[in-house]
Amino acid sequence: MIALVQRVTQARVEIDCQTVGAIGVGLLVFVCAEPLDTAEHSQRLVAKLLALRIFSDADGKMNRSVRDVDGGLLFVSQ
Repeated sequence: MIALVQRVTQARVEIDCQTVGAIGVGLLVFVCAEPLDTAEHSQRLVAKLLALRIFSDADGKMNRSVRDVDGGLLFVSQ
């Protein structure tokens, strides 16, 4: 499983001018699932994303996770 992660202030996915997914602050994740990937691979990816310290703290250091900022995850299949 391959993932490209982008920190966003907001993101949405539209299909035929209709929003099918949207988040405010959080992580936009483009995911490429491969034939041998399992549910366990997905669970490990989500655990890593939730623990990723990619958001700034009060001192401006990237030291907060998506959980810490009450952010969302938006997955887009590639």
